[in-house]
Amino acid sequence: MNGVQMVEGEVRELIRRQRLDPARDHDAVADLVRAAVRDYEERALHGGLDPLPDSTAAHRQVLDAVAGFGPLQPFLDDPSVEEIWVNEPSRVFIARHGRTELTSTLLSAEQVRALVERMLKPSGRRIDLSSPFVDATLPDGSRLHVTIPDVSRTHWLINIRKFVARADRLEDLVALGTITTPAARFLSAAVASGLNVLVAGGTQAGKTTMLNCLASAIPANERVVSCEEVFELKLSLRDWAAMQCRQPSLEGTGEIPLRRLVKEALRMRPSRIIVGEVRQEESLDLLIALNSGLPGMATLHANSAREAVMKMCTLPLLAGPNVSSSFVVPTVANAIDIVVQVALERDGRRVVREICAVPGRAEGDVIELAPLFVRRSGELVRADGFPPHRDRFESAGIDVAAVLAEAT
Repeated sequence: MNGVQMVEGEVRELIRRQRLDPARDHDAVADLVRAAVRDYEERALHGGLDPLPDSTAAHRQVLDAVAGFGPLQPFLDDPSVEEIWVNEPSRVFIARHGRTELTSTLLSAEQVRALVERMLKPSGRRIDLSSPFVDATLPDGSRLHVTIPDVSRTHWLINIRKFVARADRLEDLVALGTITTPAARFLSAAVASGLNVLVAGGTQAGKTTMLNCLASAIPANERVVSCEEVFELKLSLRDWAAMQCRQPSLEGTGEIPLRRLVKEALRMRPSRIIVGEVRQEESLDLLIALNSGLPGMATLHANSAREAVMKMCTLPLLAGPNVSSSFVVPTVANAIDIVVQVALERDGRRVVREICAVPGRAEGDVIELAPLFVRRSGELVRADGFPPHRDRFESAGIDVAAVLAEAT
């Protein structure tokens, strides 16, 4: 046992004796670690103990072990790391600036299980053979997903997606090069005017960040209700009610799916509804809400604006056999106003690839799209489309033609 392990054992014993909660009593635990490291160094000077190579590093390592998430904590503290995943104890990966790196971190199977247990404790969620998947939110807002055997082949699989808040407003996305100033001004005007916006893109394309930035344009007097699988949105709104789904209990009861949250949100006097991501039959309830005049926004996995609209026409069919395309297609055409397509480029940049309007017309099962902004030669430029609901822009005091003319 080396010096760091000895200090860690002593600190754990002190935590047990003093009945401290490392998650709640972080400052008290940090003081214990500091005192334990100092005491060990004094004993090393007068006894046969091996000295600590670096007392500062030892303090950090012990504190991470007893009050953090052990060897993974440095990655959680690193603002440049966007995602962490463990394929097996000896293969820990991170994503930094959109690029994948295999780290030198080595864990044991016991460490992996202990880390998962510690990560799930604040959320109260569980994972076992009857429920081999779990989604949860870490105290810092990162999203945790865990899969265990026999769903996974041999090892526990961990994914931690950090919410790296580099942008809170559309102006921040302009500074990052994700979107141009004219396109950002138009989207801000569209949100302020109450148009319904669908943000589409692949994994890690920046959909949630875009949704957060779009929400910053919501007028301050509106009440917003959000529904998510797990809490990810971080909205700077005065009147915001956030809800997340709930797992079933050990008896298989008490589950609250996203569709239930969307229905409940409509009873909470919302001025606007936001759904973190539509994946299944909750899309039908969202469409019905939007089609009734309630403004809203949502994200969706899709590779283009056209595919996003097609997917919105398909997902509601999962709600039941009595839901037909003849109902869904015109509903989508009338409910969705703007589609924003975001993408993660090969060089790690996140960009807006296209912004399309949905004029509200459909022929058969094909919904008409009007490109507003498209990417040509690497630049997001104005196309020839025009958004629907000019009257809503006028009610908000916005001359949408002038806004788009600036882009031209």
